[in-house]
Amino acid sequence: METEQQPATIGGSVEPGFEGVRAAFEQNFAEHGDVGAATALYVGGRKVVDLWGGWVDTDATTPYGEDTLQLVFSSTKGPTALLAHLLAERGELDIDAPVAEYWPEFAAAGKADVPVRWLLCHKAGLPYVTRPMSVADALGWEAPVAALATQEPEWEPGTAHGYHAVTYGWLVGEVIRRVTGRSVGQLLADEVSGPLGLEFWIGLPDEQQSRVAPLTNRGLRRRGAAEAAAPATSMEAEEPPTLVATIEQFLGPDSLLVKALGGFIEAGTGAYGFSGEGVFNRDDVRAAELPAANGVGNARSLARLYAAVVGTVEGSDRGPLLSAEQVERAREVQTQGPDRVLILPTTFGLGFMTSSAMFPYGGATSFGHTGAGGSVSFADPTNGIGFSYVMNRMYAGLAGDPRSISLIRAVYEAIGAEAPFLGTPFA
Repeated sequence: METEQQPATIGGSVEPGFEGVRAAFEQNFAEHGDVGAATALYVGGRKVVDLWGGWVDTDATTPYGEDTLQLVFSSTKGPTALLAHLLAERGELDIDAPVAEYWPEFAAAGKADVPVRWLLCHKAGLPYVTRPMSVADALGWEAPVAALATQEPEWEPGTAHGYHAVTYGWLVGEVIRRVTGRSVGQLLADEVSGPLGLEFWIGLPDEQQSRVAPLTNRGLRRRGAAEAAAPATSMEAEEPPTLVATIEQFLGPDSLLVKALGGFIEAGTGAYGFSGEGVFNRDDVRAAELPAANGVGNARSLARLYAAVVGTVEGSDRGPLLSAEQVERAREVQTQGPDRVLILPTTFGLGFMTSSAMFPYGGATSFGHTGAGGSVSFADPTNGIGFSYVMNRMYAGLAGDPRSISLIRAVYEAIGAEAPFLGTPFA
C-alpha cells in the first residue's frame, strides 16, 4: 500500500522571471509522484534557480534538503565525457586514434583498429562483459577492464550503435587512466569538481555516504480521507515494477538491454550483475568508480558543471572548460537509426546525448545526459544554459519523463527561447 502523501516542503530560490520553474517543480510532487528531488538552472553563468524538496524516504520522515546527495545513474556519463574532451583539447588524447594506441591489450579479438571515437558514441560492440565475475570484482576495476580488452565484439565495431549502459565507463575510463595515470574519479576531482567547487563524485567518499537519498520506485500518493480509511486493493499493495522488471516483461530476461543495464554476468548465478533491485543503494557500489553509472551529487553542481562547459560561471575564473570548437565536436551527432540495445532511435554525440524527440533537452544545440529513472543534466550553448534535475523516485523509463519535461519547458518559457523537441515553440 502506498503511503499517503505529506505536503512537500520546497526550499531554495528562484530569481524573478523564473517563478514558472518553481511552479513546475511543485507540480511534480502534487501530480507526478515525486518523493524527493532537486533542480537547478544557470543562465549566462549565473545561478537563477536552485530548488529542492520532498522527502529522503517514502515514510516522509526525513526532508530532502539543501545538503542531500543523489545517485544519478547515466547522467554520470556526461562528466566522464567532459574529461575525455578536456584531454583531447589539450592534445593529450586523439579521439580518432585506435584505442590500442593507449591501451595495447584492447587490440585483441579484432579490435586493433577501433578508434576512441567509437567508445564515446557506443559503436564498439561491447555493451556488457561476457566473462563471469563477482560483484566485488566488477567494483574493483581491473577485472572488467581486462575482460573487455580480450572480448570479441557483439557486432562489427562501427557498423551500428548500441547503448553501453555500464561498459561505457570502463572503456572510456580506462583510456583516460592510460593517458593520465589517474582514475576518472580522481581526474574529475582534480580538474573539474575541485576548481569549480562542485559536490559531485565518481567514487563517493565514506564521509558523504550518509547524505545520499536512497533510490526508490515507490511514490507517495495523495489520498482522500475516505480512500485512506478503506482497505488497500491488491493493486495498491503491490510494488510498482522496477525498470529492469519492466524491460524483462516486454523484451525478455536475456534481451541485450537487460544485459547492458546489468553490465556483466555474475559468476555462480548467471544473473546480470548490476540489475538487482537495491544494488545502487549500497555503500560499496556508490564508493566504487563506475564512470557510466554511479556518480553522486546534486542538481546545483551538475547545472554548474554544464554551465562551465559552455561559459564562465559566477564565483570562478574557470570556464568555458571547452572551446566553442570542442563543444561542436562533442555535440556533433555520430549515430542515426535504431539503437541495438535501446531498440528505439537514439542520437549520440561524442560521449553526450544530443537533444532529440526521445531525449528532449530543449534547445536544438543542447547536449548532456539522461539517467535511468529520470535524472537529466545538459548544456545549451546557444542560450547559455546549464540545467539539472535529480530525484530519488525512479520512473520506469530510460528517456525523459513528465517531471523533467515540465521543468525544461518552464525554463524555455522563462527565457523566451524555442524548445523544438518539447513540441511547443516559445515566442
